[in-house]
Amino acid sequence: MDDKVLVGVFGAPHGVRGEIRLKSYMQDPLSIADYGALADEAGRAHEIVSARPLKDDMLVVRVKGVSDRDAAQKLTNQQLYLARETLPAPEDDEFYCRDLIGLRAETPEGEPLGVIVAVPNYGAGDILEIAPPAGETLLFPFTRAVVPEIDIAGGKVIVVPPAEDETAPDR
Repeated sequence: MDDKVLVGVFGAPHGVRGEIRLKSYMQDPLSIADYGALADEAGRAHEIVSARPLKDDMLVVRVKGVSDRDAAQKLTNQQLYLARETLPAPEDDEFYCRDLIGLRAETPEGEPLGVIVAVPNYGAGDILEIAPPAGETLLFPFTRAVVPEIDIAGGKVIVVPPAEDETAPDR
């Protein structure tokens, strides 16, 4: 998957005629249907034949060859990818999240925090997952306040760790 970019993920079936929800990670959510077949993690192609907005970045799509709820159910949670060369090049100050993986993370003072290993999003925004040289994985919210500088060409990001909340109860 080195040359692939995650562009969406199938959700639950929508109705009984084979439609399925699709969360689009594209800047214009509906544009995901303009790229032809999307590949899942196993390399299987899924061609979107129609798409309509449901809410925000969630679409309802019809996939070629999927004509009932049972077939749509089998696609639930399948991540969808496009070859990077088919996507537009990022503009200045833009990047694909996968471009961050492998970059060094440092404090503003130059203290190494580790290497970015993932950029997950569990629904409340992107998170930088950083593997330190030793110890447990570090997780930081991917916001401009916490990550004020991204230097793709230099191979690093600057991370300002948020202050610990001393009043928060231990869980």
